Amino acid sequence: MRDVREWTVPLVRFVGRHRDPVVVQTLRSATAATVAYVVALRLSPEPAPLTAPLTALLVVQVTLYATLTNGIRRIGAVVAGVLVAIAFSLLVGLTWWSLALLIVAALAVGRVVRVEEYVPEVAISAMLVLGVTTVGDTAWARVVETLIGAVVGLGCNLLLAPPVWVDEAGESIEGLSRRLRRLMRRMGEEAAGRTPVDHATARLHEARRLDHDIVEVDAALRQAEDSLRLNPRVREGLLHRVVLRTGLDTLEICTVVLRVLARTFTDLAKQRDPEPLFAPSTGAAVEQLLSEIGDAVVSFAVLVTTDVSVSAESAESRLTAELHTAAATRDKLAQLLLEEVQRDAAQWQLLGAVLTEVNRILDELDTEHRSRRLLEELDRCTSEQRARMPRLTWVRERVGVPERLRRNRGTGAGRSR
Repeated sequence: MRDVREWTVPLVRFVGRHRDPVVVQTLRSATAATVAYVVALRLSPEPAPLTAPLTALLVVQVTLYATLTNGIRRIGAVVAGVLVAIAFSLLVGLTWWSLALLIVAALAVGRVVRVEEYVPEVAISAMLVLGVTTVGDTAWARVVETLIGAVVGLGCNLLLAPPVWVDEAGESIEGLSRRLRRLMRRMGEEAAGRTPVDHATARLHEARRLDHDIVEVDAALRQAEDSLRLNPRVREGLLHRVVLRTGLDTLEICTVVLRVLARTFTDLAKQRDPEPLFAPSTGAAVEQLLSEIGDAVVSFAVLVTTDVSVSAESAESRLTAELHTAAATRDKLAQLLLEEVQRDAAQWQLLGAVLTEVNRILDELDTEHRSRRLLEELDRCTSEQRARMPRLTWVRERVGVPERLRRNRGTGAGRSR
């Protein structure tokens, strides 16, 4: 009994995480392969038709949109690989030199049939199928098994809705915003006192490394966007995609401006070394302002990843209040910088650049600016969709735009689960 519990408890926990996209995708893949094998047992003369579940695993995509857009090419790659493997199994069988020839032939066939990015899968399918293919009358049974696996794989993607990856994209966006806030606070703390040149340079390098974080967040967001397209589990998918995408665009702009601000601090440190970057009162205002802007950045990320409901309204109110506080501190800093320039105009360009850069970040986070940007992007996407699919757009307009979409076009994005 104890042994049974040892292996059943992890299984129960795994199944209990049914909302986890990774778990959902794993279960979908296992289901597709199993169903394909059961069907192939009835239709294929082979005693162990493993090609069918193998093909189903290759066809089942992470998102329904990817399945419908790439499924045909992937099926073509799998079928081409199977046919190449059948030919080699009939002629030479599996040896080390035939495997080398098989790979070359499969890659060449993949280029000929134009399966685009799935050319390597022609060779992969050929190698895997050759390992389970026997020479003789059963060769064409593999083609039947491949078609069974392809149909079952596509059917599973249509009947068993793929997972929605919005939560993961939201977590990535919030993680990026927290890294931005952490860097802003470090820069503010150092600006309040004496900042050695090497410290300022280190902050500049840290700001540049945020570009790699943006690339990772963008990849997570692309996956989320694909999971929202054509997914029956998702309502208002266009709104979710646009809110998240414009939110990431805003954070990317803030990241670029922060990198410029870090460069300005570095140039100030070089010119003023060994003196502090700012006068004591000015440095304290810079520290306070960067801390407040960092909090606003995190609140902005929470806003664009929060459900379109009372939670989003609360997040927007918090962001508005934080931006108002930061604007007051910015005005105080502007007066202090003006006094510094009047006392010593040697670095007036760099001091003015500090004020310009914090203003740019505040402007990007402004809720009115975001609402305009969001409406423009929604209109652009709708126009492109109307031009690309006029009949589908006509049907949607006949059905009517959901009231929730019209009411909340300027707020946050819903996390679909």
